[in-house]
Amino acid sequence: MSVAVQFSTIPEMFDRITTHFANSSRPFLLAKKDGAYKPIGYKEVRRKMELTAFGLASLGVSRGDMVSIIAENRPEWLYCDHAIAALGAISVPIYPTMTAKQNEYIFNDAGVKTVIVSNQFQLNKVMKSLESVPSLEHIIIMNENSGSQDVMQFSKLLVLGEEFEKKNPNLLSDARARIKPDDLLTLIYTSGTTGNPKGVMLTHSNLVSNIIDASTCIRIEENDVLLSFLPLSHSFERMAGNYTATACGATIAYAESIETVQNNLVEVRPTIVTTVPRLFERMHSRIMKQVDAAPPKRQKLFFWAIKMGQQVAAARKKKEFAPILKLKHAIADKLVLRKIRERLGGRMKFMVSGGAALPREFGEFFEAVGIIIIEGYGLTETSPVISANRLDDYRFGSVGKPIPHAEVKIASDGEILARGPNIMKGYWNLPQMTAEVIDDEGWFHTGDIGEIDSDGYLRITDRKKHLFVSSGGKNIAPQPIENLFLSSKFIEQFVLIGDKRMFCTALIVPDFEILKSYAAENNISFKDEADLVKHPIIAQMLEKDIEQIQKDLANFERVRKFIILEKPFTIDSGELTPTQKIKRKVVEEKYADVIEGMYRGIN
Repeated sequence: MSVAVQFSTIPEMFDRITTHFANSSRPFLLAKKDGAYKPIGYKEVRRKMELTAFGLASLGVSRGDMVSIIAENRPEWLYCDHAIAALGAISVPIYPTMTAKQNEYIFNDAGVKTVIVSNQFQLNKVMKSLESVPSLEHIIIMNENSGSQDVMQFSKLLVLGEEFEKKNPNLLSDARARIKPDDLLTLIYTSGTTGNPKGVMLTHSNLVSNIIDASTCIRIEENDVLLSFLPLSHSFERMAGNYTATACGATIAYAESIETVQNNLVEVRPTIVTTVPRLFERMHSRIMKQVDAAPPKRQKLFFWAIKMGQQVAAARKKKEFAPILKLKHAIADKLVLRKIRERLGGRMKFMVSGGAALPREFGEFFEAVGIIIIEGYGLTETSPVISANRLDDYRFGSVGKPIPHAEVKIASDGEILARGPNIMKGYWNLPQMTAEVIDDEGWFHTGDIGEIDSDGYLRITDRKKHLFVSSGGKNIAPQPIENLFLSSKFIEQFVLIGDKRMFCTALIVPDFEILKSYAAENNISFKDEADLVKHPIIAQMLEKDIEQIQKDLANFERVRKFIILEKPFTIDSGELTPTQKIKRKVVEEKYADVIEGMYRGIN
């Protein structure tokens, strides 16, 4: 099925879905409390949302007001999001990983009046900005751990809401009735890799069209359980892991944190997970590390089982299933493949990957295991989905075909253009920049380079602004090359250098856990990680690995020299965006001397 109810705005969706499933025994949410996952039913979620909305109204929050949420994924995030929408106010979600200065910029740019934070850590960042944000009137904290008089406890907000409801019983229904599809729902600030973030204006109609159209491609059923761990402040998780799951009547389970995802998968046993390629890279790396440490017979069994999985996947596509293959696969599944699936809870129907390109080998590996990864494509500006693979129509290496009502074409310079009801209203307070990306015919210029093959599948080559031109005049797309090297079990992060250069070089962050295991197996002594990456045997090993990986690349695409870094790129150091994308410009500036050293012949 697709959506369970009909709706034209987000508050209408929430109202109808909570009414439709009011007496359902299935939980709306699952959240960890006192060491175990507890169910929260539709009636309770609706009531908490209503009290939150009335509480905000008692503070003066009304139609058109800007309200920020700075919190990790948790039930209160959902209550607040829907409460803000129900009042006709505009939500301004902010990544919990952002700094006080970044928060301050967004508060002032959007004119935020109320901020809702999760804990003391987030509150401390907001308090630093109090004197610099004149629009800020109220601060609310979800956790019960603030003694500041300037801050209201979330529990107190609910009490205020109950009192305010008695005096204004029709306020919420009246406010909801005034909301129109073209009204602004949310202002999502892009975590751009350069410059200040831009506020993307998304209407109810933008999100509703994307929910309905995406749900026809990525099938979510009423009995599904979706594990939510990507930040809800990100448009992909908000649309797919929140709104679409809700509209389809599925149960949403919140992971405790990124670090606990592996345990939470086993506890929740989800049927669907929305995630980014980094999770698959880590899972694959862990599995292969265990295989490498296993006795030869077990290694042979593992690779035989994967081969059987690959053959079955190919047979299904051709619809030619030999009985002997079915028997061999059943044995492989019982001995190996099922055990891998059990690490993901054992009930996984499929996983959705977005946010960055999924290397083909990971898609093929998990397909062999028995889990299909559905890769899609989109941007915050497109609400966010433009295209997606389908369970019965997918092709690894592509981001699928356009979703219904989304038009896609390739410009003369290779840029992907999109048009449809999901395209943003524009950038907040930036009419000129809006005009630069949305042309007179309504085509949104994505900034991505791609192609549409003869079967209609869209493939992404790279970001337009990331394309290199070597000093020899060769065009180089770094992203697919970087993804190729990330398939190495020894490489955690990889940045290709080569724009306006004679040849390509690279900055490499190794997988230190695997590197240390390699050092132990080869009797390589070292004091610390900085000492380890400088060891000549490590450099030789990695060089050999790189040569093997890049053997099929064109000469001008090959890495001639590289430096192994002793620290990973992180959000805190400013080298990664909140969605884990590398800020290429920041990295190149920070390691400018190291890069120049490689081109001076110093390695």
